[in-house]
Amino acid sequence: MKPADADNLLHPSLIPVWLGVGLLWLLHWLPLPLQAAIGNALGWLLALLPGKRRHIAATNLALCFPEASTRTRRRWLRQTFQASIRAVLEHGVLWWGSEARLRRLIQIDNPEAARGDGVRPVIWLAPHFVGFIMGGMRLSVDQTVANLYARARNPVSNKIMLRGRARFSSPVLIEKSDGIKPVLKALKDGLPLHYSPDQDQGRLNAVFVPFFGIPAATVSALPRLAKLTNAQIIPVITRQLPWGRGYRVCFYPPWDNFPGDNLEADVARMNAFIEERIREMPAQYLWLHRRFKTRPAGEPSLYE
Repeated sequence: MKPADADNLLHPSLIPVWLGVGLLWLLHWLPLPLQAAIGNALGWLLALLPGKRRHIAATNLALCFPEASTRTRRRWLRQTFQASIRAVLEHGVLWWGSEARLRRLIQIDNPEAARGDGVRPVIWLAPHFVGFIMGGMRLSVDQTVANLYARARNPVSNKIMLRGRARFSSPVLIEKSDGIKPVLKALKDGLPLHYSPDQDQGRLNAVFVPFFGIPAATVSALPRLAKLTNAQIIPVITRQLPWGRGYRVCFYPPWDNFPGDNLEADVARMNAFIEERIREMPAQYLWLHRRFKTRPAGEPSLYE
């Protein structure tokens, strides 16, 4: 699609996207266990087909779990596709489901932990597990939340995503390209920030710290924001439950002594926490992303 057509929602090139949106709208009327069964079947099929995303996921699993058997990693690869496709299809519930249905399908284990000490600003560290958007949407039902987001490549997906996220409590949606000022304002205004800084976004504002023992370019904004705003870091993990039983959101205790005196050590601490959660449910992390795309100077690509 040409740049001139970027805001034309009726451009012919977007017809397949609109068809996909229509499919999600139809699926959202189905019971979640049936949606899950469809997602599992499609994920199983896609995991069998060779392709770029399958190669990326298989490479990530091999790099991060060299001690696991080939059979185990293949099982995790299949389950990764199943969990990811499930989450995509179940987004229809987020965009069009009722508030009552979201409350029923996405449970919060310990909502009282969400605001920490209730005095300082709060940053919710929400790593990229397959259910992280589900958790973020559920939390926005109960309160106004600030969310950082990346603009989608096509205007239809972007419109649907923004409309869906804004259905409850009028959240503050901050595009990543807007810079730090709206983030600081949201925290100053007392809004919790739902933040996911665990993807490879290149060298800008990144440090190389271990992730499963491999140097990984990791965004360093979490300790920087905590230092600038005196914010508490409260991790929040959303788990996808089997058999279409929905999702479960769990808050962890606020981090003590964060940030410390060493930026790289703070970022490494974040990665270590995420590693621990991944080991609890290896198939639910976003392995389809090239987590090790950016390499230290002179190192070859790990995906070729």
